Amino acid sequence: MKQDFYEILGVDKGATAAEIKKAYRKQAIKYHPDKNPGNKEAEDMFKKAAEAYEVLSDPAKKQRYDQYGHAAFEGGGGGYGGGGMNMDDIFSQFGDIFGSAFGGGGFGGFSGFGGGARGHVKGSNLRIRVKLSLEEVANGVEKKVKVRRKVQADGVTFKTCPTCQGTGQVTRVTNTILGRMQTAASCTSCGGVGQIIDKKPAEADAHGMVVQEETVSIKIPGGVVDGMQLKVTGKGNGAPGNNGIPGDLLVLIEELDHPTLKREGDNLHFDLYISIAEAVLGTSKEIDTVSGKVRIKLEEGIQSGKILRLKGKGIPSINGYGSGDLLVHINVWTPKTLNKEQREFFESMMGDDNFTPHPEKSDKSFFEKVKDMFS
Repeated sequence: MKQDFYEILGVDKGATAAEIKKAYRKQAIKYHPDKNPGNKEAEDMFKKAAEAYEVLSDPAKKQRYDQYGHAAFEGGGGGYGGGGMNMDDIFSQFGDIFGSAFGGGGFGGFSGFGGGARGHVKGSNLRIRVKLSLEEVANGVEKKVKVRRKVQADGVTFKTCPTCQGTGQVTRVTNTILGRMQTAASCTSCGGVGQIIDKKPAEADAHGMVVQEETVSIKIPGGVVDGMQLKVTGKGNGAPGNNGIPGDLLVLIEELDHPTLKREGDNLHFDLYISIAEAVLGTSKEIDTVSGKVRIKLEEGIQSGKILRLKGKGIPSINGYGSGDLLVHINVWTPKTLNKEQREFFESMMGDDNFTPHPEKSDKSFFEKVKDMFS
């Protein structure tokens, strides 16, 4: 059974984003591989803390985790690392948490892994914002965006770092009252890469990189929510060295307002206004849905405030649990001005029993309808 994420980070369920970030930083520093070389238990705790922070730092994922626990991410539905995160994933996604706690140098702007023992670096991530209509959110869409990213220039070559001899680490021996202590640290000459630039073309920067524009295709599944972040692996900035790994492209979803439909979770709401005559005699009306217009029938004597539910006409669940519903709210429009004939008609109906309210037991009150909506 997987350990509770809040327990891993040592915070309460009501912890703020700042408290969660602070707790993760504390755990990451405590169990960082550089501080615990060869300690498998510390490495496992480091990964667990990263998995916990990946979920709890994302509002959408945190909400699903609070509601369903680890089951919310089973089956690969937009989840987290799930125990399969490697060190590359952890450092690339949470490098900003560490700041300068573990040194740096060498190839500035790139993230070294494990103090350089693995002999490669990962390029920095790029972030873009993609605006989606409600129809695109509901049906899923493939977007093509132009991205300016750094890649290795043609003709750039690297050679073994003379300081660390290609290991990415330097060993220091110090004398203490307890005896001679040996420690390993990331090489400051190459930043833990194990390589430095040998030759580069004139147009390349100090790291042997050039900026290129590339069209990236992004497949966005149906059911995403505003503020959700998707990752396109390997489409961020490139990294120097023969073993460099490109960073990722992080895509922030921005949901645009729809002119007639309002979203609430996976459900949609539509306000339908009808006249008194239409309410009395019944009618049919055409309304908007995310898959096009549909016509619905309104029965005779329909009451203002009635809610019609169109099953499955809402937004599909991002976790694959079916689709929400479209709730049509009936609003009977009362005319504000009447001509003489109309006024005389309604005045003659003032005492008519048919025009006297007789709510049935099945007619729910306003507060009952609100309670049903939120339950």
